[in-house]
Amino acid sequence: MKALQRIFAIFLKELRQLRRDRLTFGMIVVLPVVQLLLFGYAINNDPRHIQAAVADLSATAASRQYVMDLSQSQVIDIIAQADSAEELEDMMRKGQISVGIFVPEDFERRLQQPDRAAVQMLLDGSDTVVQGAISRLGQSSRLSPYYDQPGKVEMRTFYNPERRSAVNTVPGLIGIILTMTMTLFTAVAIVRERERGNLELLITTPVGIPELMLAKILPYILIGLLQVSLVLLLGHWLFQVPLRGSLWDVYQVSLLFIIANLAMGLMISTIARNQFQAMQLTMFILLPSILLSGFMFPFAGMPKLAQWIAEILPMTHFMRLIRGVVLRGADLSDLTREMLILGGFIVLAMSFAILRFKKRLD
Repeated sequence: MKALQRIFAIFLKELRQLRRDRLTFGMIVVLPVVQLLLFGYAINNDPRHIQAAVADLSATAASRQYVMDLSQSQVIDIIAQADSAEELEDMMRKGQISVGIFVPEDFERRLQQPDRAAVQMLLDGSDTVVQGAISRLGQSSRLSPYYDQPGKVEMRTFYNPERRSAVNTVPGLIGIILTMTMTLFTAVAIVRERERGNLELLITTPVGIPELMLAKILPYILIGLLQVSLVLLLGHWLFQVPLRGSLWDVYQVSLLFIIANLAMGLMISTIARNQFQAMQLTMFILLPSILLSGFMFPFAGMPKLAQWIAEILPMTHFMRLIRGVVLRGADLSDLTREMLILGGFIVLAMSFAILRFKKRLD
């Protein structure tokens, strides 16, 4: 009986401690809710509203009707017009579209020739889920209401014609690994220093807070670049993942993303009270980064609210950058918007961390 009383007393003590630890108590409730919403609402393997462009050289009533039928399917959104297949390819390389629809001048004559394709669809193979959705669309849709025949669509896949999942996964893994390690290492390291009282000792020296933070993250920048090199090397050696862009560009976008995650780790360290909370907050950020960034599930298949949340995450923009450089061979000048967004995130996160750091020390 006394043993049960002791167990019950410790049980009550743990409950009171959880109630006082508001962050941990909040995570107990928030994590299941977030996972339920992400998996049940935001994650969708049947993408819709994929960005596409059309080069209609035929410009006939039949070709316009075909393009209209495709747009009404809600699988694709036609956002631009092009004058040639080469222009469609250039837009795809820059990441502006995922699908290019090329309608040749002799479209109507091709419809009547059973051995010739009447339309060519250019697909961005760097996203295999989108590729599969467009392939099904092209095979199932009719080319024109005036012709009672299946659509004769030639699919031309760029960047990953074999549809090997490793080609898409390995570049994205760089982002997942950097998000987990850079954010976690930085957050835990700062919190550990504060728990041991070392930060207060450093502040009594002439070292300023920005200098202290910069010195803390510099070693992890080297670690992050080493991890990038390791993943690229193993990906090419084991899975034959190509590198179509510049290796220097890969390191530039990776460096920017590493700094963004280190800034996020510093921000977490100013919120967390102990190392356990720092790990909790890191996992809380890592989960939506994996699910909403386009790494596992197509960005185009998510509802607008989930897309807005994804745009806040650095991982979403890095995914576009790394796949653009590694798989499509895009130049950084083609990806300026994503670079600027990551740069803006770094400025905001570092500013928040410095202000909070001063407050915590006070």
